Amino acid sequence: MKLNPFRKESLKRYLGTDKHFAKTLGAFDLLTIGIGAVIGTGIFILPGTVAAKEAGPGVTLSFLVAALVCTLASMCYAELSSSIPVAGSAYSYGNILYGEVIGWILGWALILEYMLSVAAVSAGWASYFNSLLHSFGLHTPHHFEGPFDPLNGTYLNLWAVISVLLIGILLSRGMKTSMKFNNAAVLIKIAIIFIFIGVGLFFIKPKNYHPFTPYGTTGVLRGATTVFFAFLGFDVVSSSAAEVKNPKKNMPIGIIGTLIVAALLYMGVSVVLTGMVNYKQLDVANPVAYALKLVNQGWVADLLSIGAIVGMSTMMLTMIYSSSRLIYSIGRDGLLPNFLGKIDKHGLPENALWIVTIVIALMGGLFSLEELTSLVSIGTLLAFTFVSFGVILLRRRKDIPEGNFKVPLYPVIPILSGLACIGMMCFLSVKTYLFAGIWFLFGLFIYCVYGYKHSKISKKNN
Repeated sequence: MKLNPFRKESLKRYLGTDKHFAKTLGAFDLLTIGIGAVIGTGIFILPGTVAAKEAGPGVTLSFLVAALVCTLASMCYAELSSSIPVAGSAYSYGNILYGEVIGWILGWALILEYMLSVAAVSAGWASYFNSLLHSFGLHTPHHFEGPFDPLNGTYLNLWAVISVLLIGILLSRGMKTSMKFNNAAVLIKIAIIFIFIGVGLFFIKPKNYHPFTPYGTTGVLRGATTVFFAFLGFDVVSSSAAEVKNPKKNMPIGIIGTLIVAALLYMGVSVVLTGMVNYKQLDVANPVAYALKLVNQGWVADLLSIGAIVGMSTMMLTMIYSSSRLIYSIGRDGLLPNFLGKIDKHGLPENALWIVTIVIALMGGLFSLEELTSLVSIGTLLAFTFVSFGVILLRRRKDIPEGNFKVPLYPVIPILSGLACIGMMCFLSVKTYLFAGIWFLFGLFIYCVYGYKHSKISKKNN
């Protein structure tokens, strides 16, 4: 048998297998999935720290520049998801447009992105929840307050594990139930952000905006590369395409709408925060809470803690959801064991969901992940790059129907988007590339030993 790792999957087969999903999601659900993933605790931290270290009050412009770069990629995602409305996001697009081995690499990158993101956030969720317990005079036993570290007396981050399991249970009850929780939680989170902006407006001192760009244009652009990663996560919307009502219309609304709302919220918080407090004072762990306490508005700072817990919960829900659909997609294709690609009678990939939930719960409960979280960036940017250039390949395919959205200024925007993502990857550390190299080599080993010969494309071609 002739080896051909660049053999391509057919859209027809994907649509045939994914039709068993329950179609329950509308445009508003997609927006809350995206906002839930993109707006996390970073909105209460990044505007202050980046203002202090890199951009001054011009951090607002940094968020604008970063949002514009992400908008390029989001338009490419919108076109692909509208034309190829299947589960698996960049993994499935890679299989159809580039060939199986590229799809596998993108899927392997996204597995790392999604699972590391949730595991790291679950540890943050546990930290906030423990603080909340302390304020009520309650305490978790020390043995269960941190990752496995016998020298420091901790064996399991109990609340990190529980938070992930609770999200898994919620998702196993179906997307309709999960979306009710997610939609309500996202609205609460946005309301808390609006309360901060509304209260903060009364304490703005115009002199704090001078100078607006103390570190010059270079500082604004350097700040943009830092805050760029705050927008990562909107791509999870494309994972839900198989469960969306009228995906050709609703997918572009969900993806591009997420970025517009996120950009406005980040910029709103930045404008108010740097107006309340001189940027030089904002290099602290929680700059928004610090600014509120300076103006004697501690009650809003307390609200932010609730907003942080709610924000992390929605991020975990969207990422576990996306991870399960990704693992389902790879199992559907035979590159991972077939049982992962099964959909139950309720239209859910139950096996993939629980494997993902258990693995993430163990990662969040047992390991310290700080050094590995930078890998999230490289996985996402790699996917963005291939999706951007994938628009060019899509336009050449006559066997794939056109969606409702087309990237404007073609082919300039897809090329600009791909080059911008490659440029962003140049800012990542050598250590990040070293860890990524090990992860991808491990992934290629699995593909060569198991995936290639079990692939459904292989069976179809035989």
